[in-house]
Amino acid sequence: MVILGKWRQQSVTLSFKPNALTISLDGQEGPRVFSYDLCGRLWTAMLRQVSYRRGLNGKVVAKWIAPDGSRGRRWLEPEEANHLLSEASEIATHLLQATQTGEVLLSEKPSEDELTFLSRAAAYQADIATADAQQYHAVYKPVGILPPDQYMAVVLQLTEGCAFNTCTFCTFYRDRPFRIKKPPEFREHIASVKKFLADGLNLRRTIFLGDANALITPMPQLTALLDEVHNALDVEKLGGIYAFLDGFSGEKKSREDYAQLAHLGLKRVYIGLESGDPELLRLLKKPGHPADAITAVREMKAAGVAVGLIVLLGAGGHQFERSHVRETIRVLNEMPLDADDLIYFSELIESEGMPYVQSAFEERLQPLTSDERIHQGELIEQGLRFTEAGGTPHISRYDIREFVY
Repeated sequence: MVILGKWRQQSVTLSFKPNALTISLDGQEGPRVFSYDLCGRLWTAMLRQVSYRRGLNGKVVAKWIAPDGSRGRRWLEPEEANHLLSEASEIATHLLQATQTGEVLLSEKPSEDELTFLSRAAAYQADIATADAQQYHAVYKPVGILPPDQYMAVVLQLTEGCAFNTCTFCTFYRDRPFRIKKPPEFREHIASVKKFLADGLNLRRTIFLGDANALITPMPQLTALLDEVHNALDVEKLGGIYAFLDGFSGEKKSREDYAQLAHLGLKRVYIGLESGDPELLRLLKKPGHPADAITAVREMKAAGVAVGLIVLLGAGGHQFERSHVRETIRVLNEMPLDADDLIYFSELIESEGMPYVQSAFEERLQPLTSDERIHQGELIEQGLRFTEAGGTPHISRYDIREFVY
């Protein structure tokens, strides 16, 4: 239901969907847009030409385009995030009051349910948001990273940590050992996630099994845990199941295993290929060989499971620049990729304390600039070949600095 109106010399649009509410205002201050889940949690906003995305954990990332065309981003401080919530709540509260008093002229009167959703948005102030974030942290261990198309998933932490945890460029799981949850614990975790999301569950588009490589779980355990998911959630209605798996352990599951997982709702597996150059993988301390990833992808595709391949741009600096491009093209072209699949180019983001930084210093690697890393992705994309019958995978950039859940 879309309701149009006029209020305080500005146009108003109220968009009530089965899974979300969006309030749009357009007047002298320019467009202002606020989107909420059905619990009233602020999800996205746009104010003064800055877009905001807020995670379930309460963190907010702001993004904008500068006058020179460059893109900017930064994470809001807690006080700034609270100010954003207060501004959104104030607007929703005044709009709700105006709707009830007839001050706002609307093309159609909102239903009682729609007014309830608007009331929840108006009530979502800093104190409620703080309590909500505290509940999130009681339900989840830190969610390290997700593929961009899974930012709106229902994350279920079937495992915790990473089974290998040796990659020098990754620090997401250094703080906890890898473990697989037992069915009773996983059942309780799913129940806690459902209770936390409540009506906001409707906004979630898929189910993502965390953490880093949950599908390494042996098949008897994995199928039992997936049964718990099916017992608690409508997997098909939610869009199916998605998960990470590294290429090294990927070959340990057979085509028949992947077919069984597909029957249980598995739609896509994400593999951190990083590079097709085995020497570079050794430098990165990435387990396995590119041939392992080729074999795993072939088995997955033959079983009807789509894949998402992640390539790390800038890894190895100038010393590995050419071999990284050449060998990554070769490996990707040996995979039977089609229009159901994804290829993400993710820039290497160096940070203090990252083991890669120390190893790069020891190896005297000369880093690529951001523009050079982007160009490296363009060169790889130019070398890829796909069949006309299968179509072309979706190819895009993947910036881990913008991850929010």
